[in-house]
Amino acid sequence: MEEARPRFDTREPLLRHVCTVGELFHVEVTGLRSGIDKRPVDHAVRVLNHGIWSDVQGDRENHGGTFKAVYAYAEETRDAWAEVLGRPIGPGAFGENLVTSGIDTDETVLGTRWRIGNVLLEATAPRSPCRSFAAWMGEEDWARRFTDAGRSGSYFRVLEPGPLQAPAPIVVEHVPEHGVTIGEIFRGPTPAQATAIIDHALGTGTLLYEKVYLKALGVLRREGIERIVPDHLHSTGRGLGRVS
Repeated sequence: MEEARPRFDTREPLLRHVCTVGELFHVEVTGLRSGIDKRPVDHAVRVLNHGIWSDVQGDRENHGGTFKAVYAYAEETRDAWAEVLGRPIGPGAFGENLVTSGIDTDETVLGTRWRIGNVLLEATAPRSPCRSFAAWMGEEDWARRFTDAGRSGSYFRVLEPGPLQAPAPIVVEHVPEHGVTIGEIFRGPTPAQATAIIDHALGTGTLLYEKVYLKALGVLRREGIERIVPDHLHSTGRGLGRVS
């Protein structure tokens, strides 16, 4: 990261804040009204299969869907960005629904399952910085800087919905053996990592988010390797109810 890196201590993984939309933000360059302005709430919120109750996506072509139902970002990583930018960055300021501590959302292995209270989440994909995010942050060349830093936070799908209130412990219930993290996918997987992602889907029947699948496929094709994954094992997550 630009001149600063997050410092994770040995605290137990914790959900620090749940954030919901404060006000809609008008994005001048697209004309859309974005729900990126997230703010922490002090009450329980409902988590449904499609995401946090009352959450809003202005650009539904690139946001939302079951694989991007919930976005989590580590407090430690956000604090490191605040140090770099020289200004406070509060919880929810990156548009995240969940603010965590004691757990690195970027080093979370694809397919890892978190239990928070009655809610069960599964890590699905990195976040790609968009024009709404850049406009919201008001930092020059923000999308490139965020990408170059290599720390995107993680999207999750909701396997078991329910109420969620912070603070609450995060229990890591399952970590897949393939070992490829959300951060490694964001920064660009190696051919070995791309192979591991596809082998995991084929071996376990795990449904991959379409863009993760295509990224892995592209890496292998550049190496002259062709892999075929059946259509039922990759999806955009749109128009789906609960997926398993």
